[in-house]
Amino acid sequence: MTQEDAGRPRLILGSASPRRLDLLAQIGVTPDAVLPPEIDETPLKAETPRDYVRRIAAAKLAAVEAGPDDIVLCADTTVAAGRRILGKPADEAEAEAFLRLLSGRRHRVITAVALRRGTSIWQRDVLTAVKMKLLSSAEIAGYLATGDWRGKAGGYGIQGPAAAFIPWIGGSFTSVVGLPLAETSALLTAAGHDLWRTP
Repeated sequence: MTQEDAGRPRLILGSASPRRLDLLAQIGVTPDAVLPPEIDETPLKAETPRDYVRRIAAAKLAAVEAGPDDIVLCADTTVAAGRRILGKPADEAEAEAFLRLLSGRRHRVITAVALRRGTSIWQRDVLTAVKMKLLSSAEIAGYLATGDWRGKAGGYGIQGPAAAFIPWIGGSFTSVVGLPLAETSALLTAAGHDLWRTP
């Protein structure tokens, strides 16, 4: 631990997502530990996409064990086609079904961020509108063959080959990737992890 880090609380990332680690690194944040919790991510009956991501992020937060002065950071991202929640596809067939559903239309990507330090909790959710172009069968087959859809809500990742399918977004690009950096940095600062403090 450097002298610069000595006054900062420990930061625990409660996520197995390599994309969230990469995004944190983009703003100079390296977690002291990565402890992805195991929780049931099944949507509740009639649950809206926004309520779903808020609940899952909060459940992840509650499932991570930490010291009383540690900061725990968790997040959850989902793709919403109307009121339908498109999570991570179980297989290639489901990924194809998601892409055909999203093809040629706008959808929403919602990421909920939750932080805990001691008994204090901070939460934000960020909604971004995304337009996917009309996809040909060849484009869908080609993208599925890359395997990039695996582990991605909605069956695609905007930061990978599927960037070719997205002509427009309205909102936070980093939220679509998996962690809205402007909002997350504000929450980290509120919790006592000052990103911009100089030694």
